[in-house]
Amino acid sequence: MAYTATDVKNLRERTGAGMMDCKKAMDETGGDMEAAVDLLRAKGLAAVAKKSSRTAAEGLVGVAVSGTRGVAVEVNSETDFVAKNEQFQDFVRKTTEVALGAASDDVEALKGAAYPGGGTVADKLTNNVATIGENQQVRRMKTVAVKQGVVVPYMHNAAAPMLGKIGVLVALESEAGADVLEPLGKQIAMHIAAAFPQALSADDLDPTVLERERKIALDKAVEEAAKNGKEIPADILAKRADGAVAKFAKDNALLSQVFVMDNKTPIAQVVEQAGKAAGTKIVLTDYVRFQLGEGIEKEVSDFAAEVAAAAGLG
Repeated sequence: MAYTATDVKNLRERTGAGMMDCKKAMDETGGDMEAAVDLLRAKGLAAVAKKSSRTAAEGLVGVAVSGTRGVAVEVNSETDFVAKNEQFQDFVRKTTEVALGAASDDVEALKGAAYPGGGTVADKLTNNVATIGENQQVRRMKTVAVKQGVVVPYMHNAAAPMLGKIGVLVALESEAGADVLEPLGKQIAMHIAAAFPQALSADDLDPTVLERERKIALDKAVEEAAKNGKEIPADILAKRADGAVAKFAKDNALLSQVFVMDNKTPIAQVVEQAGKAAGTKIVLTDYVRFQLGEGIEKEVSDFAAEVAAAAGLG
């Protein structure tokens, strides 16, 4: 039975075992997932298998900055209760510090990096799962940097310093001083936390997302025309779709979004005006916005049914 890299990844997530151990198990079982799980359990390499199968959609986002470089890291747990645990918070904080010195945004490489006090980040994570009693995952990381200027961190709904539910980093390239750039970066970071841009500029937006918006606009126009017993010419339909996509891009690209502080000035203009006031050019080159659990499909469980099942009553 053939298997893929995704199968190995899934096995690793289910068992908590190392990547190479999972690959060997898949080789030995001919790609049979359940047999591989049993093999790893038999070898004592899947002690947290049951916990690793549960959805981890809570946890914390951590941000850290050093000089002209910053990083955001998301570490998930199963419940919000664990996010308040000092051991978990310390792990997220230290893992974020380790990520700050990483060469890339490769989460697997981060897990293999040395953890303060000994072992690797993955070793510490496995220990936390065993001692805290919940599945935990280092989910993602992103680094931003500038050659000259500042990277400004901001944490919304902070649970502890630079730990919380929405972490933001803003990269401003400029010769202006920190007294100018840091207040500007803080305001833009607060805007990003509230406005949730999908990309820095319209050119950076995902083409598949734009195409989806175009299709929605076309379908909506056709449906409205049908209700009114009319038929819209193809060129008019195309113009409506173009208009809808342009509006979507304007509303979702950071530089064209209207600044939430005054509800009228585009972010690009806010940055330009700050540069003119400082007598130098300021460029918003990049940003990060990590919101805890975004994109994770949370399991909806029936607690009464779980209790009944555990008692053999289901």
